[in-house]
Amino acid sequence: MNFRSLDDLNTTILRGMGLLPEDIDLIVGIPRSGLLAANLLSLGLNAPMADLEGFCEGRILSAGRTRRVRQLDRPPAAVRHALVIDDSISSGQSMRAARERVEAAGLAAKVTFAAVYGDRRHHPEVDFVFETVTQPRFFQWNILHHDILRHSCVDIDGVLCHDPTEAQNDDGENYAAFLDRAVPLFRPTMPIGRLVTSRLERYRGQTEAWLARQDIQYDELVMLDLPDAETRRRLGAHGSFKADVFRRSDALLFIESEHHQAEQIAAASGKPVLCTHCFELISPAASLATLSASARTLPLRVRLKRTPLTDVNAMRALARRVLGDKGYAIAKKLAGRGQ
Repeated sequence: MNFRSLDDLNTTILRGMGLLPEDIDLIVGIPRSGLLAANLLSLGLNAPMADLEGFCEGRILSAGRTRRVRQLDRPPAAVRHALVIDDSISSGQSMRAARERVEAAGLAAKVTFAAVYGDRRHHPEVDFVFETVTQPRFFQWNILHHDILRHSCVDIDGVLCHDPTEAQNDDGENYAAFLDRAVPLFRPTMPIGRLVTSRLERYRGQTEAWLARQDIQYDELVMLDLPDAETRRRLGAHGSFKADVFRRSDALLFIESEHHQAEQIAAASGKPVLCTHCFELISPAASLATLSASARTLPLRVRLKRTPLTDVNAMRALARRVLGDKGYAIAKKLAGRGQ
């Protein structure tokens, strides 16, 4: 399972700029995520930017007053070499559609196509892939719109809504008011497998009502069955409760807002946790791919032994033990969709 954050995206783009031809004078983003990549690249190259439809219709986006953009004063028709970019490529469908749109526009400019991330180094639909990131993969900017949500456990406070303030978290009238009027944070557009929250079971009705108002779809809501918040604090049950639910489920990922709890959940469940506080994917151990690569440097007498580090079948068997049969099948299915 591979993850890239916005910080990773910016770093990859800065490194990838050296791959590009020097005469590119316009950056074109494919909506929506490609616009994010195009903006970062246009800032790095100090070049003007356009969205795909605008480019095809001869329009360029304006720049702020504080930044003098290279060649911004030139009319769109004078663009000689444009780069059309998307954040990622897998099946190539979006990039093929972009190519067809550009060709239909009959533009005089030379056009180069690129993707920041690809599941392989060379794709026929693009001229450049900045970094290879294999499936299954997800990004900070698409995680709540990704099919992996169906196979995830997701916290509520700090993820789907803002955390209560200290004054609101009184386990009384203020807290009840918070539950009714919680401010939404991240808004998922895909159904969630399990919502796993340290909210007490006695607040189920209000929680379900809020989720319904926000049109958040989910299969199961798992809440902490304790008498009051004081008992919950005394037992320190937040992380251990979530980890136990995650470990016993066939879910592949837990999405948690609090970093310390995320580390607890990953360690206790043996499965990865995405912390939305810093958008870091916390793994219980180094990935099998990393360990396997490291194992190639071991002495031959060590590598001859059949272990998950040196044998593909053993690696698969370990993954099946960690994820369970159903979880392993889901992971294979998610990886296959990106081929």
